[in-house]
Amino acid sequence: MKVPTVATVIPARFAAQRLPGKPLADIHGKPMIQHVYERAARAQGIAITGVATDDPRIAEAVERFGGKVWMTSPDLQSGTDRVAAVARMHPEIDIFVNVQGDEPLMDTRAIEAGVALVHSGRFEMATVMTPMTEIADLSNAAVVKVIPDDLGRAIYFSRHPIPYSRKAAPEAGEAFVCRRHVGLYVYRRETLLRFSSLPPTLMERAESLEQLRALQAGIAIGIAEVDFTSIGVDTPEELEKVRQILASYR
Repeated sequence: MKVPTVATVIPARFAAQRLPGKPLADIHGKPMIQHVYERAARAQGIAITGVATDDPRIAEAVERFGGKVWMTSPDLQSGTDRVAAVARMHPEIDIFVNVQGDEPLMDTRAIEAGVALVHSGRFEMATVMTPMTEIADLSNAAVVKVIPDDLGRAIYFSRHPIPYSRKAAPEAGEAFVCRRHVGLYVYRRETLLRFSSLPPTLMERAESLEQLRALQAGIAIGIAEVDFTSIGVDTPEELEKVRQILASYR
């Protein structure tokens, strides 16, 4: 039986609303996209790792550190659309990993856990979550929250605290009900192409979370929990926090 071939694609665009040019933001002498790339490339079982972009500045930066680049159309609306464009270039690849280009703390265990869920045959799409540890993150719209069910599937994602609680935060010793979502998706090839062909939904637009399009279309999203510090960089404050965390590793 043929072993599925896996590719990791890192979609990156220059014109982020809250932090323009963030893929090229310097973190200890390297652009952020290089940190993401180097971490993603260390995951086991991946045949190809590369960056999908429409911006020559990002492409030049990736090529400078020896990374692979796929140039995609500037008309594409989302990271998923860029990954789907790469899928059409590589019909030999069976499973695609979408690692968002603003996750410089990405852990290889997260990638491997997501791929394992799809490899298992239980899910056609998967993602990853980490424990919620900071009360301030509940009200931070840049931190995406997720609720899993008892079968390992994502029930809902939100930028707001979920579920609604009459208490402002968990009491001492209580666990958070929701988890912190990590910017990572794994798809079977056919699921990726189907997902990218679907129109955005009202629910997706309301939260500005494209994975809600998959849930609304009836695509079960398997979700694995791993224990590492995940910070997606959307603001200058988050960028500085990541710099401090990576400085502590040096």
